[in-house]
Amino acid sequence: MDTKDQSMSLAGQPPKTLDTGQKFATTLGLSGLLILLLAVFNVDFPNKALWLSVSLAAISAGIIWFSVQAYTGKHPGIKNDGVWFKSISGRGLWAWMLGIVLTGFYVILYFYPQYLGLRQGEDNTGIIALFDPLSRLLSGNPASQWFVYGTLYTIAILAFGVKFILKYRHNRYEKLRTYSVMFFQTGFAFLIPEFMARLNGDLPYYDLKNIWPLNYYMFEQYRVNAFIDAGNIGLAMLIFGVLSIFVITPVLTFKYGKRWYCSWVCGCGGLAETAGDPFRHLSDKRMVAWKIERWVVHSVVVFVTLMTTAVIYSYLGNDSSKYWLTRDVFLIGVGVLLTLVFGWAMIFRRNQLKKDAQYGAIGYFVIIIALIGFHYLSGNGQVFLFSSGTLRKTYGFLIGSIFSGVIGTGFYPIFGNRVWCRFGCPMAAILGFQQRLFSRFRITTNGAQCISCGNCSTYCEMGIDVRAYAQKGENIVRSSCVGCGICSAVCPRGVLKLENGPLEGRINSREVLLGNDVDLMDLVNKK
Repeated sequence: MDTKDQSMSLAGQPPKTLDTGQKFATTLGLSGLLILLLAVFNVDFPNKALWLSVSLAAISAGIIWFSVQAYTGKHPGIKNDGVWFKSISGRGLWAWMLGIVLTGFYVILYFYPQYLGLRQGEDNTGIIALFDPLSRLLSGNPASQWFVYGTLYTIAILAFGVKFILKYRHNRYEKLRTYSVMFFQTGFAFLIPEFMARLNGDLPYYDLKNIWPLNYYMFEQYRVNAFIDAGNIGLAMLIFGVLSIFVITPVLTFKYGKRWYCSWVCGCGGLAETAGDPFRHLSDKRMVAWKIERWVVHSVVVFVTLMTTAVIYSYLGNDSSKYWLTRDVFLIGVGVLLTLVFGWAMIFRRNQLKKDAQYGAIGYFVIIIALIGFHYLSGNGQVFLFSSGTLRKTYGFLIGSIFSGVIGTGFYPIFGNRVWCRFGCPMAAILGFQQRLFSRFRITTNGAQCISCGNCSTYCEMGIDVRAYAQKGENIVRSSCVGCGICSAVCPRGVLKLENGPLEGRINSREVLLGNDVDLMDLVNKK
């Protein structure tokens, strides 16, 4: 007997009670969380490796079992499934409770790790001690709060990644990019850094997929010295970090848009797309949110650029007979690079950017004035009236901790799953700038097929009103678009398509929509 849900309603159905399998899956997952909670309260497990394995396995199995029960009995394809009726995904009581729990966890993780059992120079206790066997197996070192976080982060992406694949199993693109973020998080962000610590203890911890300015600490003096002292492997990693900024990132963004990183590689994006998927419809679509987003995220870019410049400037010398890269040479180089970038944008993309060109000019002016100030008002580790270390710690506290962690992830159930990516991530802003200026990536639309159901706009996690573009048949080329493709996956008419390539040979949607006297065959044949 066919037990599939035969309803194809776009509005979905009001939520029903959990079936028996989902109840067992929930119980299994909560039992794994209970073991971790007991460890937080210093319950001493005699065989930590065994209990940790049981805990992580129970959490993973519970999530996957629940997902199988939730999606395999339905037709492939996305329905709303009553997301606005559920407390957890509709900003109800359970959503606020989850937000408070996540926020509290991040506050303790970042600022009070001693409550998790971290003991400097002593044996760990609590939940961190529970993870000691796994940490020693991978790197040979005792666990830290960041190892605990990294392990749970990876488990979340893997388990909820399976859930995501089951939900979007009708769409090949969604499955491929989910496999990609699962691979990069497990390999590049979790296992490889731990193995490198075991093989070469002199190397600083380095997540190979984190690119400046996301890893704002990349060019601090202690890390640069550590890379150089580690020999050829350290120097190669340092060069790779520089090439990632100036070569790898622009080339890949030109070919594929910012989606190559934000939706296929980035760990923040990976967690948002998998664990945060139930909350993507909560992103604010209002115009005021878009205006705040542009000002805030680009201010973060200006701040991180100045902060990184200040940090590097503070440990460079002035004696050109000893070092070719002196403070003056460095500042001039930064100024010339920024002048070339903004000059090119103003000359060749002024009409395209319109008002954004003015904002870019303001940002450029602020940075150049600051560089001049560095030259005349800084020295001996000071940048203006502040030490370079203070600037870095301030940025790390406000952006790296509060914004990306406490707010960015803790507020998933309230503000949506891409709060950090929209408003705070400097990497997303820089990639968006490149995407807007010269990328071949775009989302093409077929306005004649759009039925204005609104699924695309509802599920856009970046707050873009996709339907407005689709109704007019306009291509979507937005700097904030991360190319997740969900708008295309949930469209019932196949109106939206993610593409890379030139515009030649495509129908001009404006001409088609404005009159009936257009010879469509003439437009189609212009290839």
